[in-house]
Amino acid sequence: MTTKIALNNDCINTLDLSPATTVIENILEEGAIASHEQQIQFELNYEREENDPRELSEIPEVRLWFIRLDARYPWLPFLLNWKEGEFVRYTSMLLPHQFSSKEGIQYNPEALEIFLMHKLFILTDWLKQQGIPFQSRIQSMAKLLGYELDDALFDMFANK
Repeated sequence: MTTKIALNNDCINTLDLSPATTVIENILEEGAIASHEQQIQFELNYEREENDPRELSEIPEVRLWFIRLDARYPWLPFLLNWKEGEFVRYTSMLLPHQFSSKEGIQYNPEALEIFLMHKLFILTDWLKQQGIPFQSRIQSMAKLLGYELDDALFDMFANK
């Protein structure tokens, strides 16, 4: 079941994370984080001028809100609804990118590699702490961003 977090101009412009923290903290308090895997979706109601051609991920205020959220919950991709494109949209809020009418979103390649490795380390450690198997989840996350992760990479985590 998808849980939607509604965001508007007020919370974004004031960097108010409470719409998200309320939902996330309730999930953490329940103590059953695994049962909420891939269920969060953001509903962005960010009003802008009618002639503003920018995508939401190109608006500095929106991006800054997501950067702050990621700083608070760096493991949040685990909870995002990947099937509805929420992880890819979340990534676009955090990384430099361009839009192509033929190829869709184009991330800065170096930034994408750094982001992916950063999330790999964070999520691997966090999932291990939660007692949740991590390898297939991390590999699936990487595939969404166009990467194949070799099983040998995860061998390094086996004893860590």
